[in-house]
Amino acid sequence: MMNGNEYYMHKALELAKRASDSDEVPVGAVVVNQEGTIIGNGHNQVEAKKVQTAHAEVAAIEQAAQTIGDWRLDGCSIYITLEPCRMCMGLIQLSRLSRVIYAVKSPRFGYQLDNMAISSVYKKDVYIEQGVCAGEAQHVLKQFFQQKREKKDECKKARSGCDREGIDRAAK
Repeated sequence: MMNGNEYYMHKALELAKRASDSDEVPVGAVVVNQEGTIIGNGHNQVEAKKVQTAHAEVAAIEQAAQTIGDWRLDGCSIYITLEPCRMCMGLIQLSRLSRVIYAVKSPRFGYQLDNMAISSVYKKDVYIEQGVCAGEAQHVLKQFFQQKREKKDECKKARSGCDREGIDRAAK
């Protein structure tokens, strides 16, 4: 039986899979209010929208703010399949979220939450929890990047003019 954290992380994982199906890095996020209701969700759409700010966390926080009619998300939690980047962590702090629960670390782009002191915005600490459904999130990420590498190798072999990410632009 799933506990609350696992339930919400599975919702975020569903969104990550949706991102992967759209050829986006598979990251999903959900914002949950104090009553346990999901009030915002999102998945990466950086490639589709052609803008770096189209991260899962940004979409989920924007939707949550619209849902409650306030940018202050006091008492809310965000569940993310991958450790947030510096930009998203700044947004999380400014939005006054109380908790960040993420599945797996992102050593290359993550905020490195376990190694850095998080400055308290508005004199409020953010509770951080890592590792919820980590195995499943890691599998989704590994599968996505393995497929990207395979596409890239196929394009190299065929010399079909793929871009640096292994996407055959002529096929789209």
